[in-house]
Amino acid sequence: MTNENSILIEECCKHYRIETSFVRTLSEQGLIELNYTNESYFIHNDQLSLLEKYMHLHYDLDINMEGIEAISHLLEKIERLQLELRTLKS
Repeated sequence: MTNENSILIEECCKHYRIETSFVRTLSEQGLIELNYTNESYFIHNDQLSLLEKYMHLHYDLDINMEGIEAISHLLEKIERLQLELRTLKS
């Protein structure tokens, strides 16, 4: 591990029982951030909740990567609109 706040993706994938290629694809699509150090990829602890969300969409609901990207985009848009609405109300 690079530090106490990051996990080697191989260890993370072993824990969640998922493929490392899935995690790397999420990173390539810009959905999560991975750090590359000493010829290994690491995921920061604050990215784990996103990984879990995308894992459930893919493995439990059988949603492909394009669907995950669309869902992520829509959820981000909803969050921005909710923040804007709260700002306008106050």
